Amino acid sequence: MTDTQSMINELLLPVRRFLHCETPESWLEEARKPENLNALLVDHCNCELKASQTAIFLIRKYAVDEKSGQALLDWAKPYEDFVYGRSRQKDAFHGRKNGLSAELTARADCPYGQDLIDRMVRLIKEEFHHFEQVLEIMDKRGIAYSNLSAGNYARGLMKAVRTHEPATLIDKLIVGAYIEARSCERFARLAPFLDDELKKFYISLLRSEARHYQDYLNLAEQIAGKDISDRILHIGQREAGLINTPDQDFRFHSGIPATAMVS
Repeated sequence: MTDTQSMINELLLPVRRFLHCETPESWLEEARKPENLNALLVDHCNCELKASQTAIFLIRKYAVDEKSGQALLDWAKPYEDFVYGRSRQKDAFHGRKNGLSAELTARADCPYGQDLIDRMVRLIKEEFHHFEQVLEIMDKRGIAYSNLSAGNYARGLMKAVRTHEPATLIDKLIVGAYIEARSCERFARLAPFLDDELKKFYISLLRSEARHYQDYLNLAEQIAGKDISDRILHIGQREAGLINTPDQDFRFHSGIPATAMVS
């Protein structure tokens, strides 16, 4: 076994224990088809932006004042302008080391505010960087960015979120943990079937994705201040159900491809 494979196995061990199922072989077979690569990369790009937007929302809603919240919105704006078609200028964000215009100040009435800020800001930086990396790979391959409708996965997970605080926040953090863990698992499962450039890129993402799921989960446990294993189990079972449900749209987090059900 190579050093790289040993590293991958070590990173994936807790991820696989956390998830309630592996990616179905039928999804991998669909993902390996050359004709699906463009859609896969575009959706991956969108997923990186959505991950950063989710983290920004959590900080703004729970941890900072209006001024700090605006700084976060300003940070995301050039990426959102690109994705939503208001401006397709990568120069507005490409290569920026940070992009955050001001230090964020935790609200005095939020006991977990600074920890939430610290973990989520690091995640946002990394997700924006990954967004740029995917775009760069697409540019090199002549793949134009195009708008792609969202799949059922995240929407299906959000249906499990309770509607009263702090349960809403705790559940959203658990959902975030499952999304990041699934991303990590799929990068690892898919990498061996890709060309050398994409294989190397996806393997390079594993460490940060594995840490992201742990950050979300640790925050959920810290904020709850009590055992939340029942919620982790409930949302995990829903996540596995979505992964194993037939899905008409092929996306990075989609379920069993509909084509596999008719073949």
